[in-house]
Amino acid sequence: MRTLWRHFIAIIELGRLAWKTGFRLRGPYWTWRNETAFGHDPKRMPSAAARREAIVEYANWVAAMRALRRR
Repeated sequence: MRTLWRHFIAIIELGRLAWKTGFRLRGPYWTWRNETAFGHDPKRMPSAAARREAIVEYANWVAAMRALRRR
């Protein structure tokens, strides 16, 4: 159940970020975020599963930081 909740929060946060960037997922912000997180060399990138887990963790971190800001 905890995993489902983490993924649900991640979807909400990623949707919010996509909305804020005008859904330009190949735009400058998302390109920068991808290169910062995973690099630009495809041979050195983590597996797709590891990238997905990192994205979920990042989105949950964003949610936690937003919650702290509201306190």
